[in-house]
Amino acid sequence: MAEIIEMPKLSDTMTSGTLVSWLKNEGDAVAAGDMIAEVETDKATMEVECFEDGVLLKQYIGAGDSIEIGGAICAVGEAGEDIPEVSNSGSGSAAPAPQEEKAEAAPPKAAAEPEPAPTPVASPAPSSSGDSDLKVSPLAKKVAADLGVSLGNVSGTGPGGRIVRADVEAAAKNGTSAAAPSAPAGPAPALLTEETLPVSGMRSAIARTLVGSKTQAPHFYLQIEVDGAPLSELRASLNGSLAELPPEQGGIKFTVNDLTLRAAAEAVRRVPAINRSWMGDTIKQHGSVHLAFGVAIDDGLVTPVIRDAHAKSLSQISVEAKGLIKKARGKKLKPDEMSGSTLTVTNLGMFGISDFYGIINPPNAAILSVGATIKTPVVADDGTIQVGYRMKVGLSGDHRVIDGAVGAQYLAALRDILEAPATMLV
Repeated sequence: MAEIIEMPKLSDTMTSGTLVSWLKNEGDAVAAGDMIAEVETDKATMEVECFEDGVLLKQYIGAGDSIEIGGAICAVGEAGEDIPEVSNSGSGSAAPAPQEEKAEAAPPKAAAEPEPAPTPVASPAPSSSGDSDLKVSPLAKKVAADLGVSLGNVSGTGPGGRIVRADVEAAAKNGTSAAAPSAPAGPAPALLTEETLPVSGMRSAIARTLVGSKTQAPHFYLQIEVDGAPLSELRASLNGSLAELPPEQGGIKFTVNDLTLRAAAEAVRRVPAINRSWMGDTIKQHGSVHLAFGVAIDDGLVTPVIRDAHAKSLSQISVEAKGLIKKARGKKLKPDEMSGSTLTVTNLGMFGISDFYGIINPPNAAILSVGATIKTPVVADDGTIQVGYRMKVGLSGDHRVIDGAVGAQYLAALRDILEAPATMLV
């Protein structure tokens, strides 16, 4: 008898999930342990595992459909076996495509790769004046440009009829190409489109969490300026000695983010009062530093956690941070890798942002905001004007848990470490 695979509960707060893509098509052989679909929860995109051997007989929901925990997503059994009927259906507008189209358009395993943030891309010449009104994902636009596919000739199978990567690849396979360009060769103008985007589970969770944080936690803000030259010099020295070595000989390349994470954890040793949480009737003083840090992905921001960061070396933090970043961008983070933090660091320095303030990540008492190191004139001890390198670090604090004095003491300790960064290596 065919077995029905149900929507599993993939996080503690999950009540429903949205099917992102199928990794197996109807008619494909499957085995216990195979990953058959990708599902977006309120925290991340995760894979659904098959626990039966057989053939994927029926997909009950399509890409973009939302379904509650326990709802049927597919049936697995023997080839030719009767397919069970189910009462549930996805809440999205996209219905499952016929199998012959689905097998052709289904993306390969690499569908787990997140689409990049929307950036202007050169688009193929439209086949009609209506192309600008199409609903197209940013990655689909880029793939269409690369493959020479006219978006006006592509039918969308995504939520609300949105054109996604698989649609473009299917059109290219069927021989659909871009219309001949009528303008001289040269850079095409950026395509600006107007569209209504669905609110993903992740974006919805971000909205709920941050609105709750901003309305419930009375934020206060502090900022300190740090001499960034010693940190840059230490990083250059370490990378000059270690970056070219193989990993088995201690080879590693450090980022500014690695150093600031290590410094943030070390500063908690000096001002442990920053490492607290509001519990309603009590305030919890944490005995370990579980350090969260922001990672930007296609649909928002996730905060993976380095556990016991206070007890880890710079190399350990660097390796773990890089692994978590890779998982985050591949949408492979598990819920327990994004929970239980006691302090958060967010860094926009790589985007050239010099100073900003983050919103507190509950139940943390504070979040650090690290800006870019800026080359600027500074007054030296002897009164002369010299070229200096300055980095601004902001702190947003929960006034229910900590006061300005605690925040100021923590920032001062952090500055001492960043301006004498060799101390964090001891």
